[in-house]
Amino acid sequence: MSVRIEDFDYSLPKELIAQHPEKERASSRLLVFKRKEGVIEHKEFSDIGDYLRGGDVLVLNNSKVFPARLKAVKETGGALDLLLTERRPTDRWRCLLQGVKKGTNRLRVSVGRWQAELTRDESEGVWEIEFLHDVDSFDIIKECGVMPLPGYIKRKEGTDPEDFDRYQTVYADPPGSIAAPTAGFHFTDDLLERLEKKGVLIVKITLHVGVGTFFLVKTEHVEEHSMHREHYSLSPEVQAAVSLAKEQGRRVVACGTSAVRTLETLYSRNGSTPLSGYTDLFIYPGYPFKAVDVLITNFHVPRSTPLLLVSAFAGKDEVKRCYKEAIERDYRFYSYGDAMLVI
Repeated sequence: MSVRIEDFDYSLPKELIAQHPEKERASSRLLVFKRKEGVIEHKEFSDIGDYLRGGDVLVLNNSKVFPARLKAVKETGGALDLLLTERRPTDRWRCLLQGVKKGTNRLRVSVGRWQAELTRDESEGVWEIEFLHDVDSFDIIKECGVMPLPGYIKRKEGTDPEDFDRYQTVYADPPGSIAAPTAGFHFTDDLLERLEKKGVLIVKITLHVGVGTFFLVKTEHVEEHSMHREHYSLSPEVQAAVSLAKEQGRRVVACGTSAVRTLETLYSRNGSTPLSGYTDLFIYPGYPFKAVDVLITNFHVPRSTPLLLVSAFAGKDEVKRCYKEAIERDYRFYSYGDAMLVI
């Protein structure tokens, strides 16, 4: 049966779209949905240990957001806005670009004090930028870039120093994401330590969140939507820990839709999937989950792929009921908003 995108729309008062993070990460609110009983409970995120068990495997995405928005200046003096989307093996970057005349395929630009060249692949219609210096491009980006906040956060990017700290998880490590794995925002080092003392095994995977996170589903029928690929990697030790948990009937707890997609990609070919590569796995209602037993997530934008994934895991009508109750209770929504636990 076809899945229609109009079934994943809802109305949200603008004042519930969080513009800043909570002062304390773990003080965010937590809506707990128990699938078996159909029960909704309201807690603080710091209470999440009451719902996790010794023996659970908690999977975190440790990808780090880098300051992917750049201002470039053409030789003519005109300004360009760039959003870096993917690092290429040759230290070139794919990017989205605004301010270029149609038919232009090559440009020399300056980014801060650095020179660069923009080229457009006509066959794919994709722009790439190469910095013309013998310097690691990440060093240039850190110097010149700003954090790529979502469009629903209505303030100028790069003007609030808190974003460099708070639009990031406390365990973020390898840089590569242009949007944060936001479900992990609520964890603190202290909370993670308490979970470990309880016997929860915490492991980390990496999925670099890419440009697809900015694109809503535009097709009438969900099945016709194409996911943009994103790069993932995990260690053999993490794979072994997850596999052993599944064999022993212990729960695998995914923090965020990016962790879900990585785990489900891993188990999509009965163990023959490589531990590093690209995934374009699109999860929507009707998908048979193979790896994930519990989901930690935030509240997502209407008609978005993360909302479809959560609906596949918890049930479309059940998610609508949870969101309705969250709105009635003035939960904070989206990246800097509150959290949801589905067990």
